[in-house]
Amino acid sequence: MKPQDEDEAWRQIVENYGDTPRADEIPLAESTPEPAPAEPLRVDAVEPAVEEPPAWAPEPEEPAELAYRAWDDEGRFVPPTPPPIGWATPPRLVAWVGLFGVPLLFLVCLFTGLTLPSIINLILIGWFVGGFCYLVWNMPRTRNDPWDDGSRI
Repeated sequence: MKPQDEDEAWRQIVENYGDTPRADEIPLAESTPEPAPAEPLRVDAVEPAVEEPPAWAPEPEEPAELAYRAWDDEGRFVPPTPPPIGWATPPRLVAWVGLFGVPLLFLVCLFTGLTLPSIINLILIGWFVGGFCYLVWNMPRTRNDPWDDGSRI
């Protein structure tokens, strides 16, 4: 396309912007022959099909009691019992109590209408902030295994 033709084409587009074309201006698409309609099926000519399960079909499921026994009898891997959860060290335990106990104590005081002296409030707030800072400070800074994504088999 030459630059003059392109400019002319754009000029026509701008001049005719928003106009709807008339029916005689729209080029007709080439007509394609429609496929012949299929012959309708006769209901009396169709025999009822007997459905047999295909060879790859799964076996019907067993009742829940039998399935549980079959699972139990297969001798699958049973993980060992995990070790008991130990207690935290005393400083860490004090930090956790401050982190969760102090807001709980403030909520109880709020709902019961109990007012605490200012010095007690300051001590409790300090305990909360100190416990939070202690726990954050003692978090591990590096992973034991940098390639460990946390999943276990």
